[in-house]
Amino acid sequence: MQTIRPILADNTTSISELKKNPMAVVDQADGFPVAVLNRNQPVFYCIPADAYELLMDKLEDIELAQLVEERKDQPEIEVDIDDL
Repeated sequence: MQTIRPILADNTTSISELKKNPMAVVDQADGFPVAVLNRNQPVFYCIPADAYELLMDKLEDIELAQLVEERKDQPEIEVDIDDL
């Protein structure tokens, strides 16, 4: 029995169509993600390089903000540059 999964993209294609002409699939999506389906189930998402890079930047920002939040109440340590 197949699990029902949400499709998290407005654009979809089949694996067969992606194999036939991957660049046509990407071009038709106009820079937006494409859910690639196998037997009507999403198996992966194809996103343009610019969108992927933006996503990675946002994830890094979230991780850094979380790190800052975790460390904001730690005591400060005085350091002399000559000691380094």
